[in-house]
Amino acid sequence: MSATAVRPEQPPAAWRPTPLPGPLPSVRARLSSTVPDDRRRAFWVTLVVTGIAAALRLIGLDHPKGLIFDEVYYAQDAHSMLTHGVEWDPGSDGSAYVAHPPFGKWLIGLGEWAFGYDEVGWRIAAAFAGIIGVAILIRLMRRLTGSTLLGGTAGLLLAVEGSHLVLSRTSLLDIFIATLLLAAMYCLVRDRDWRRAKWLAAIEDGLDVRRRRPRLGLPWWRITCAVLLGLAMGTKWSALWYIIAVILLFIVWDWRLRVDAGARKPFRDTLIYEFGQNLWFGLLAVGVYTASWTGWFLNDTGSYRHWLADQGDSEPPVIGALVNWMQYHFSVLNFHETLDSEHAYQSWPWQWLFDLRPVVFYWSSDVDCGTSDCAGEVLLLGTPLLWWTFVPATLALLVWALHRRDWRAWFLLAGLGAGIAPWFFYPERTMFFFYSAPAVPFFIGAVTWCLGLIIGRGDRRRRDLGLPALGSPERRLTGALIAGAFVAVVVLCFAYFWPIYTGEAIPRDEWHARMWLDSWI
Repeated sequence: MSATAVRPEQPPAAWRPTPLPGPLPSVRARLSSTVPDDRRRAFWVTLVVTGIAAALRLIGLDHPKGLIFDEVYYAQDAHSMLTHGVEWDPGSDGSAYVAHPPFGKWLIGLGEWAFGYDEVGWRIAAAFAGIIGVAILIRLMRRLTGSTLLGGTAGLLLAVEGSHLVLSRTSLLDIFIATLLLAAMYCLVRDRDWRRAKWLAAIEDGLDVRRRRPRLGLPWWRITCAVLLGLAMGTKWSALWYIIAVILLFIVWDWRLRVDAGARKPFRDTLIYEFGQNLWFGLLAVGVYTASWTGWFLNDTGSYRHWLADQGDSEPPVIGALVNWMQYHFSVLNFHETLDSEHAYQSWPWQWLFDLRPVVFYWSSDVDCGTSDCAGEVLLLGTPLLWWTFVPATLALLVWALHRRDWRAWFLLAGLGAGIAPWFFYPERTMFFFYSAPAVPFFIGAVTWCLGLIIGRGDRRRRDLGLPALGSPERRLTGALIAGAFVAVVVLCFAYFWPIYTGEAIPRDEWHARMWLDSWI
């Protein structure tokens, strides 16, 4: 019988690209999550560390008395927004011109509505924002490192970080944007893990990803990320840099997902897919930002609310309001671009990196400390022995990212870079140390990552996490002792500086002993 007679009409199954019954082990390892399976312990670690952060931020929240530093603007603006719907200038009996969007002030106003127009009322929202930020960082670093211990360590370091504490006890906008951006970045990581889990499940069910991609369903984590970024923009415009970073990470991560899963044309498919994804993502963030101005749109007395009419031009419904709103934005943008007046506490980004120029929020020598010469101060100062590890840890993280091409290291670098790097492009602008607030959790993430490298990893997760070899038990014990000693020293340093973080009255010589650098005075 000839070979032609026995050839089947269809190619044998071995010739066709049939779905595998399950992914190859390497594919499964690339797509699997590294989150540890210790939910109960993670819950208690999160609860205890967050409880410590809450106690530090809530105890004595009503001290110092009265409005301190820029509370004279934000606390009063928030109070007027509760009454008038917009910021109000009592001196002119009209709307006030303000240089920041309204959402953060609405949060302050929510605290004033709930607790009254006093120190606790205008500071409580900031305190809750700081507490929530600690909890989010615990969960984020646990997910990134695969270690509940390291997640708790990151949260504890943020809880005792001096600048974060001071901002959590003062009604400024920076703690709100820091927490909103941290939450958005956490949602970004959750979206990445969710997508990879969906792809892995589809491959294990037999989907041939060389022919089509799996159906993922509604991307709730990405939607939440867009909402949070829109609210962050509604607090301060500097959130724009994080929006850019998030979109870039979406694109890179989707490409890597397709490469890891074995897609046929990962780069082309990523460009097509992510174009539509980022389009609706951006529109949602802009929509949320616009909605944060609802009080301005519904009010006739907001600054620039009737700019067209004031110019003698017609003001059609809806369109006229949007034109006036955009003109207000152009005016605020010009204000920020030309803000170059000198200030006693201004500083530059390179000074932020080394904790060189703190900001005095409150100072009084008319306080009682039991001696004749006393001082009470609230100083926005990073916990020195922690802060001075930020740059070395960042450099070590960069080396790790370049050497191992670890997405988690690049993620942390993106988070701290978006918070610091853009300010270097405005060398003439008046800037302050608290502008660095959004980057602080990611700096602490870099420090925590380095502590994890010092401690080492167990065999079970070592290969999946791409970390160095385990080494001997003695080596891990030594690493744990070093890391534990570092955390203990940071906590003691924070305790030493506690009086100048909270405005506690102390003898002047004790105050002066805490001024380690001349630039802190």
